[in-house]
Amino acid sequence: MTLPLLASTLLILYTLGYIGVCAASPWKSCRKCDGLGFQLTYTKKGKPKRGKHCRKCDGNGIRIRVGRHFYNLWARTYRAGRAADEAAAKAAGSRKAPTA
Repeated sequence: MTLPLLASTLLILYTLGYIGVCAASPWKSCRKCDGLGFQLTYTKKGKPKRGKHCRKCDGNGIRIRVGRHFYNLWARTYRAGRAADEAAAKAAGSRKAPTA
């Protein structure tokens, strides 16, 4: 197997795997707060305590995956375009004069 063919095959497999992960599990834990929803701070004695509210995940501890976010944007745009096309077709159909 040649190197370009191997590289393209691995890239396709990686992409299909990521699409599968995004479809099966669209949410992942936040990297900034490790899924806690807040930053950990420590007291002078070294005990952990609740810190600031995480702004990246808005305190939920989970964030949407990048691939799923792009899919949601694409689907929203597609649905809006379909709705506009159907509305235009419906309006054009009602403007036609009846033929006798």
